[in-house]
Amino acid sequence: MRIILLVILSAFTLVGHTNEDQLREKIKKNYPDLIIKSIYKTEFNDLYEVFTQDQIIYTDVNFSFLIVEGRVVDPKSKIDLTGKRLEELTRVNFSALPFEKAIKSVKGTGERKIAIFSDVDCPFCKKLEKETLSKLDDVTIYTFLFPLEMHPEAEKRSKRIWCASDKEKAWNDYMLNNKMVKNNGDCKTPIEDILLLGRNLSITSTPTIILSSGKKIPGAIPLKEMREYLAAP
Repeated sequence: MRIILLVILSAFTLVGHTNEDQLREKIKKNYPDLIIKSIYKTEFNDLYEVFTQDQIIYTDVNFSFLIVEGRVVDPKSKIDLTGKRLEELTRVNFSALPFEKAIKSVKGTGERKIAIFSDVDCPFCKKLEKETLSKLDDVTIYTFLFPLEMHPEAEKRSKRIWCASDKEKAWNDYMLNNKMVKNNGDCKTPIEDILLLGRNLSITSTPTIILSSGKKIPGAIPLKEMREYLAAP
């Protein structure tokens, strides 16, 4: 009886994998450039979740429809199941981040930790620095220089900041006072590595904050909201 049961369970597992593989092939046939990270059969009849970078889309096993930017909500609890699932799928392994390639700033005890992917010429990054980060206490901030292509001078300025003898001061001088450090920016920098890391983490905009829990938060969030995040267990 045990052998028969194992065979049946194996058969169901095989069918499940086959359905997912077939669905993947159908999606790639229609959208060859789409990056598919995972396919998961949800608890709702024939609804499949397809995770692509930072987005969840829904379809059925036959790929007969496609729901883009839709949300699945539990009608009883009113919980946004899509949002909850997306948070799980995009969670970052905080301890695995290459902190040696970041600008480190310690405020007070530094006991709480956050990482930020930031662009020197991003106005929202400057807003975050001035209105939120500069007013935090007892936190260690790791800033990863992440120049965006839309800002043509950002990479050159990022290199100059990294090549400064005091990286933290050079960063703060520019972000808070628009004062750029005087050097040629010709030292070895980790910027290319950070750009690749950002792509692997599906970071497409700045600023992007990463909490020690691994949760990603986009945008220049207000001081009150940041303090609430840092106070959460």
